[in-house]
Amino acid sequence: MLDIENFEEYAQKITQFVLDYYKNIESFPVKSIVEPGDIFHKIPNEPPIEAESFDQILDDFNKIILPGITHWQHPRFFAYFPANTSFPSILAEYLVSALGVQAMIWQTSPASTELEEKMMIWLRKLLGISEDFNGVIQDTASTSTLVALLTAREKFSNFSINNQGFRGEKFVVYCSTEAHSSIEKAVKIVGIGANNLRKIPVDDTDFSMRCELLEKQIRNDIKLGFKPLCVVGALGTTGSMAIDPLIEIGEIAKKYDLWYHIDGAMAGSALILDEFSKLREGVNLADTFVFNPHKWLFTNFDCSAFYIKDKDTLLKTFEIYPEYLKTDLDRRVNNYRDWGIQLGRRFRSLKLWFVIRSFGIKGLKKIIRSHLDMAKELSELIEKEEIFEILAPVNFTTICFRYRPRKEDSEGNLEILNKKLLAKINESGFAYLTHTKLNGKFAIRFSIGQTNTKFAHVFETWEFIKSIAKQLN
Repeated sequence: MLDIENFEEYAQKITQFVLDYYKNIESFPVKSIVEPGDIFHKIPNEPPIEAESFDQILDDFNKIILPGITHWQHPRFFAYFPANTSFPSILAEYLVSALGVQAMIWQTSPASTELEEKMMIWLRKLLGISEDFNGVIQDTASTSTLVALLTAREKFSNFSINNQGFRGEKFVVYCSTEAHSSIEKAVKIVGIGANNLRKIPVDDTDFSMRCELLEKQIRNDIKLGFKPLCVVGALGTTGSMAIDPLIEIGEIAKKYDLWYHIDGAMAGSALILDEFSKLREGVNLADTFVFNPHKWLFTNFDCSAFYIKDKDTLLKTFEIYPEYLKTDLDRRVNNYRDWGIQLGRRFRSLKLWFVIRSFGIKGLKKIIRSHLDMAKELSELIEKEEIFEILAPVNFTTICFRYRPRKEDSEGNLEILNKKLLAKINESGFAYLTHTKLNGKFAIRFSIGQTNTKFAHVFETWEFIKSIAKQLN
């Protein structure tokens, strides 16, 4: 059995595995090629009665588990959005696991609480957003959006729903048709109901929310006896990284007394660059704002930075004081269990501390800017090809494009063709991309942002895509 006597031996073996993994990561197929059930059926149906050797466990990890891994840290991972990490973050996570901290209140880990408080100040300064924001680390942007909606619900019901449940409140929430699915999920969980989520149409060209239709919908809802509760603006939609008119939305929210939440899960990290300073103006109009350092700030999953201006309303929504959690210090410190849904909390701030100090502001900016440059160069390469077309503006690091060898092809035929192209790319194991639909058009998404991606990886993948397309043609 693994214990303190032989821990060092196996810790060294795992460290060596990590080193070898990153040195040889490009030899793995980016997307796992196993079939459904392959992993499941290789694992015994019954747990072992006797202790098994750690050598056997590691051997099974290599034979059974590793083939079923899709390699998110592969430099040719261009699917979805990145969930990138870095070596400082990996080492911090190792320490977090070893310490086994449960940071639910200040007293259970003063260092975790106070480091988190400071890291949220650091991030706020890095992004250049308003000092009115108070920050806390949540697990994901989905949770952060849920927390924002719950807080808005309680504020506009005078905290009666927490105490008495719904009593006929007819709340409605607004987002664009391109907004993330987590908003609809949150609306369901909060009790407002998916039918009371108003999805506002977007511009046909840049896929941003149409503010004139937002205001029209708000006015119509008020006439029908609904209570507009919250509007969610997107600083980079999931499909195409479209940017909603954040300032205009903020002005409408203020005019009609709505809670204003901004989802910047991926693109929020770009605010550390002065090139995006104009976006800060829109963010500063929000009541709540979220972005994920685990997407594009080299801090491994999970680490979602959630900011709120009205901290008192947040606390009044979530705080609860069972006798066994009360301490004499409660009014002098932050107890982050009262800043969200979970009571138990991980020591996530250590990862941020290690990453920010290891890269420095200059280092973080350099990598993010390099990803933006790669996206710009790739979009220029695509535009030079007559048989490919870009379907959305390239605002950050995601390029939405499709293969169109014949101008006369119908949308149906183009979708079939591009689905085949995407499937062959992913089946090859050379690279991994995903898709979306824009104006009903099937688009392949090329999402750049993995920590160790270089332009050579982007260029090689683009050449590979063209070669597969020629075979299809």
